[in-house]
Amino acid sequence: MNTTAPRPVIVANHYQNENCHPDGKIKVGIGQDSAWRWERLENAKRLFAAARAHGVSIVHVRLAVDPDFKGVVANTDLIREWIELGAWREGTWGVEFIDGLTPEAGEHVVTHTRNSAFHNSTLEEVLFSLNARQLICCGVSTAYTVEGTVRHATDYGYEVTVAADACSTTTQEQHNNALSAMQPIANIRTVDELVKSFAT
Repeated sequence: MNTTAPRPVIVANHYQNENCHPDGKIKVGIGQDSAWRWERLENAKRLFAAARAHGVSIVHVRLAVDPDFKGVVANTDLIREWIELGAWREGTWGVEFIDGLTPEAGEHVVTHTRNSAFHNSTLEEVLFSLNARQLICCGVSTAYTVEGTVRHATDYGYEVTVAADACSTTTQEQHNNALSAMQPIANIRTVDELVKSFAT
């Protein structure tokens, strides 16, 4: 039984080539010509570095499906687009983590197949093993996997903070709307604020 004091755990969603790299197939995570692409990814790197320096666990969540899309339920326009583009296929460059945001030795990696990081994954078991009570969610995109994961996590009873400037979506307006929608159920913080909190 884990008897250590609860610590925040970072749940880092979809920092993958498919939706973060300019050559990725998915543009709803970061728009093709988004000026803030590298700024948001650099913020995530700073968050990871501070977490590692202060013993805050990071759980890396990756989206990947069967290469032939067997078992993928195409019930939304977004998922139908994945299939049309041939995106998120296991074993391809697209599902690899983008350079600079790859997991380090000993960090957990969870694979799932929809928006919420909890869906069809071992995330709940991993968080239990880490004695997690407080989560820090970040990733791409704000309006899909981040919001989906935050809502799922709060239903499970976690206290959730969103690292707002380590998230991105297609447009700044959509990003801000997603943050506003999450504000009643999650704490919205900047990476600078979170980095400072790790040291206290």
